Amino acid sequence: MSNSRVFRSGLLGTLIVVAAVFSASAQKISEDQTFGPVVRAYLGYLRNEQEVVDDRISRHEVNAAYYRRNSNRIRALRQMAVQIARETQNDYLPELEAVAADESGLLFESPPRFHALRVGEVVQTNFRYLGTVRSGEVFYLFARLDPYEQSELMEKIKHGDQNATGSPVAGPGPGPKVTTRNRRASRP
Repeated sequence: MSNSRVFRSGLLGTLIVVAAVFSASAQKISEDQTFGPVVRAYLGYLRNEQEVVDDRISRHEVNAAYYRRNSNRIRALRQMAVQIARETQNDYLPELEAVAADESGLLFESPPRFHALRVGEVVQTNFRYLGTVRSGEVFYLFARLDPYEQSELMEKIKHGDQNATGSPVAGPGPGPKVTTRNRRASRP
């Protein structure tokens, strides 16, 4: 009789935990339904990336520091994607990149001074600085400029536009553009 009660208590506890996890997952998915198909697809991509990271840590393929950093990066990208989608109320997102300060070499040959960047500034004709997100650690988020924005900026530099000369950081430009290309989280 005692073992039966222990089993039932354990089963009940397990069911409660499973229901809580399912409820949190369902809430996140239903929240995503408020967005259009492009934004939902990107949020789904981020969920899939988190599953990959979760799977890699469960198989002991990566260390805890790698897992934490990439999980935090995924959360930062999600937060910025949701923020952009809500602010613009449009179904598009730029190609987003999130780097910690010690990873700046992943995006930039000559990394800028992150603390000096202003939201909207273009960095080295390739990226628009979107701001920071604290997700376990500070991530600097950037939107990759599309080829048209890059060529327009290069023309301004070529013709001596005051906002686009002399430094790796040019003045702010138009808002984010549509792109559907996604990037995977960095691998060890």
